[in-house]
Amino acid sequence: MPPPAERESVLPRAGPTRRARERLSLRDELLLAALPTVTMLVVLAFVEALTQQRLLFASLASSAFLIYLEPEHGTNRVRTLVVAQLGSAGLGWALYELLGPGFVAAGGAMVVVIALMILADAVHPPAVATAMSFALRAGDASNIGIFTLAVAVTAVLVLLQRSALWIIARAARVARERL
Repeated sequence: MPPPAERESVLPRAGPTRRARERLSLRDELLLAALPTVTMLVVLAFVEALTQQRLLFASLASSAFLIYLEPEHGTNRVRTLVVAQLGSAGLGWALYELLGPGFVAAGGAMVVVIALMILADAVHPPAVATAMSFALRAGDASNIGIFTLAVAVTAVLVLLQRSALWIIARAARVARERL
């Protein structure tokens, strides 16, 4: 297990001395927030067309908002997002199969997922809700495949948000240089 100072998933991407992301203008903040919002609406429409297990995907909306808030934070790295979300879905599904839906499966999924995220240095808080959703799901459909595709779309969002932040920062720098 890496020492606490080396745990990437709980640190800002550039290291522990990096300041938090500076607030942008209201217009730029809204533009930056639009990308995860539109992405999650597309995912929701996709899920709506394919399954009745809508709540299994709700934690991805929280992931998208965290990515908007701080795209360069270790919690929002592609590796962290994919390992935490897919691992949580698999573990929640396994505990559902083993214990059936209910408190024991959901509580067990929550506890085990938190421990595994810390051990794997893949701490992504919305994944706790994913584990619990899969452990509590109603009906026979597990939707792991559809969830995997939704996680992939969310992982692409990480890259898009970083690109958008870079473009906004570059435009601001060019504007300052012109003054």
